[in-house]
Amino acid sequence: MTLPIAADVALKEWAVAVRIMARGDQVITLRKGGIHRDDKEFRVVHDEFLLYPTYEHQRPDLLKEQYRADLVSTQEEDDVFGLVTLAYWCRVTAKYEIRDPGLLNRLSPFHAWSDDYAEKRLHWRPRHPLTVAVLRLYELQQPQAVPVLEEFEGCKSWVPLGQHVPLGNLEPVMSDEEFERKAGVIGRELDGVPAVPGGER
Repeated sequence: MTLPIAADVALKEWAVAVRIMARGDQVITLRKGGIHRDDKEFRVVHDEFLLYPTYEHQRPDLLKEQYRADLVSTQEEDDVFGLVTLAYWCRVTAKYEIRDPGLLNRLSPFHAWSDDYAEKRLHWRPRHPLTVAVLRLYELQQPQAVPVLEEFEGCKSWVPLGQHVPLGNLEPVMSDEEFERKAGVIGRELDGVPAVPGGER
């Protein structure tokens, strides 16, 4: 599998979720986002991207209890005004769209968000499904500090960075075998839900 040497788009994600995924504890994200000027629906619109850690909307009550200490750690990281550090790139290996709260409940052991918050994500914009994206995470050879431009700010999911950020020699955060095992469990929990085109299968 060929990996890129640079990337120019990033997905905003809570810094605590980035930390948890980088540790290998989580391989999915739940999105009602994908808000893009050319994308009037709510879905993941890129299959490869950097993770842009955000800090504004993180709250302990929106996380499962065992992950709240991670939140404190990420708040201590956010100490360089005007810069964001990009340390992880990922590739979507599978995407599913769900509307059924029962399916969402089955995914509860596999993500850090509280069940109440995950359900709120499901029911926001109820005409649109919730996208479950399986992410294969890689660590950049050298984290890249990027200036936070005005156009990066606000409630948007995707950030065109306006530059090609060098990735160096990307290292997966877990072995192929471990990732396939974790992704396989997700696939079995969503058995019968058709995969959305795009990403690797």
